[in-house]
Amino acid sequence: MSDQAILRITREIKQIQQGADLSLAVAYDESDIRKVHALVLGPPETPYQFGFFEFEIKFGKDYPANPPSVRALTTNKGRCRFNPNIYASGKVCFTWRGERGEQWSSAQGLESILISIQSLLSINPYENEPGYEKANTAEDIECKASYIAKIRHETLRITVIEPLESSLGVLPNGSTKAATGPSFEDEEDQLPGEDEKPSIDQYMDLRKRRFLWYLESYIQAINAAEPETSRKRKFQRMPFESQGNTMDGHFDYPEIRRRLAFVKEKIVCETHKWPTEGLGAKEQELSIAVNLQRQYEQVVEDLKVQKNFAVDLKLVDGNPFLWAFTYFGRPMSHLDGGIFKFQIYISPRFPDEQPRVFMETPLFHIRVSKEGVLCYFPRRADEMRYHVEAIVAALEEESPPYDPRTTVNPEATKLFWGSSEDRKKYNRALRRSVEKSAE
Repeated sequence: MSDQAILRITREIKQIQQGADLSLAVAYDESDIRKVHALVLGPPETPYQFGFFEFEIKFGKDYPANPPSVRALTTNKGRCRFNPNIYASGKVCFTWRGERGEQWSSAQGLESILISIQSLLSINPYENEPGYEKANTAEDIECKASYIAKIRHETLRITVIEPLESSLGVLPNGSTKAATGPSFEDEEDQLPGEDEKPSIDQYMDLRKRRFLWYLESYIQAINAAEPETSRKRKFQRMPFESQGNTMDGHFDYPEIRRRLAFVKEKIVCETHKWPTEGLGAKEQELSIAVNLQRQYEQVVEDLKVQKNFAVDLKLVDGNPFLWAFTYFGRPMSHLDGGIFKFQIYISPRFPDEQPRVFMETPLFHIRVSKEGVLCYFPRRADEMRYHVEAIVAALEEESPPYDPRTTVNPEATKLFWGSSEDRKKYNRALRRSVEKSAE
């Protein structure tokens, strides 16, 4: 592969990593930049909503004249076909291999490949199968609904719950085992002749943080789907599914709900252990503890210089891995008069694992989940001052652009971006929680 091609691949990876698209994440094999692993978030309002779909992308020596090869890794060890165009074997079918005018162009790149994958994860995936887009008989309509139903169930089970259980050392029945680390697929999922793929730590951290964001959306999906299916009812096999290339199984939403709650409990428990781990690092005078202590002192000094009286920071019991954050609502703002307390939990593996911010003060807000998890976006993830800045910005922003991938409080989101009357209801609910915070 030419140096020019390597530079192009490097540039395309950085563009995605530094971009604002919350639905895409990429990382590469450090021994070979031509091997890229991507995580694609299931689009909102589809049966794939907020699922985590992993793909392996290999660039050939003739890139960009020819497209890279793409293999789906989220296949339940080769047993689950998630889409008419995403096979259980990992094969992914793209339109550029089809008719004239749809062929691959060297102007395309990594981002366009991932966007093409996203387009397959559609609101009605049944229609991705050639010849089925015009299928409108009563039987076809029933098939479409059945296909959507089983994809929604397996998105929760296979793409959300199982990888987290594996990472957290949890068996499906709720017992524990030795944690298997951050890799998403076991070696059994490897196809014959494929190279062993490296584990990618930052993806598992991303999954955990996003899980806390989207927990309420997952619960809503279960609430909506559960009355429509009976427990243990088998999935309907689609006309285009063939032996070894199917999505077989049965519905069990009560079990999905239980496992979802247990994963949440384990992630919160893991988060609460970080300060204790951090104290060990402090006692050993490890560089991460020294660095975080210095960052805390610098942030506090900067707040004094800026005369920023809206923020008060303290270390809990002198622990640089647990910051107590108090925010005082600014006058004339929608948070005027409120007093809001947070806890910022920082991992001993920061910045590879990102901080998790929990509100102690209840607040009805589009950026705060019902569990008190704050959704915010630092300009840089490797310094705590950017996290503090982003926390304040998330609270204070009064007219944020709509992005359904930031839906951490579905009820507040629906009101905030609904009708003018809905917005009034949102503002009243927000104001009530602000007033209660100062009591």
